[in-house]
Amino acid sequence: MRKPIALSLMLLCSMGLVAGCGTKDTPATAAGKYPDKAITLIVPFAPGGSNDVMSRALGKVAHNHLGQNIIIKNLPGAGGVLGWNELVESQDDGYTLGTITTTVLLQPLYGTTGYHYPSAIDPLVQIVELPAVVLVRSDSAWSNINDLIDYAKQHPGDIKFGHGGLGAATHVVGEMIANKGNISLTQVPFKGEAEALAALLGGHVQFIITSPIPISEHVKSGKTKVLGIADIKRVNNPLLSDIPTLQEQGLDVVFTFWYGIGIHKGMPPEIKDKLLAGLEKTVNDPEYIENMRKLGMEVNYLGHEEFFQKWLKETRRLTKVVKESGIAEKIAEQKK
Repeated sequence: MRKPIALSLMLLCSMGLVAGCGTKDTPATAAGKYPDKAITLIVPFAPGGSNDVMSRALGKVAHNHLGQNIIIKNLPGAGGVLGWNELVESQDDGYTLGTITTTVLLQPLYGTTGYHYPSAIDPLVQIVELPAVVLVRSDSAWSNINDLIDYAKQHPGDIKFGHGGLGAATHVVGEMIANKGNISLTQVPFKGEAEALAALLGGHVQFIITSPIPISEHVKSGKTKVLGIADIKRVNNPLLSDIPTLQEQGLDVVFTFWYGIGIHKGMPPEIKDKLLAGLEKTVNDPEYIENMRKLGMEVNYLGHEEFFQKWLKETRRLTKVVKESGIAEKIAEQKK
């Protein structure tokens, strides 16, 4: 009789009908425990850029609202693709998050990502939105964007502009300037804004497209100057409030960088709801807002539904921008 009884117990265990047969939590149990260990936040860009700065400031206050520490994991390379691929391939248990930017919607348009991020990643919340700026060294002869364009027309292809990665949002803005200004520019990719800034300071490129965050100290010190801001209005940042927009200067280029948190689509709703509640409290924490302000970044929080609608709208807009700028063809040609 022992053998039939043993077989019966094994069958019941495999069906999950006998308590104590297995140790795997049910979805409800996992949600109840969540989070019971540190959460990893993938930053798909190099340390020192605005994406990294925002994430590390978030990590300092997250424990107060999520109950666990956030561990920053930088995975730079391929304009964010390496980091976002790891996010898509991660478990949907809520312990791996990723920062998402405008670039996450751009990269699939070039056909080289392996994943369609707009449908594979779930945008949770937006944290910050910043304008793109055109930065040159202070010893540059150009005082505004029209000076740069006039020079480029007289010296086709001589001007090199640096950006945070092939196909990245900063690259797209440079190509938009070339397209709208009817000029020829030579693009030089780097692994993030910090590297691009270092190249500018070293005289290896003539201008860079970047966010305002990495450049504040260099503008204050007089090492660099801003020729224009790619926003529909002037910014509140006191350091840049007197800088005219590109549109004001007659160049129809508008582009902002938004930053948020995303997850691998498919997370159990019970865990997702807890994560959303914790992130809302974290991003709106007065300490976090003040820390971000000190870094020159204004928190512009969007909840999940509002951010998701923006995600869809931006996908359509950026598809049009890439088509008009011809950047996909340029990237394909460079990779031959």
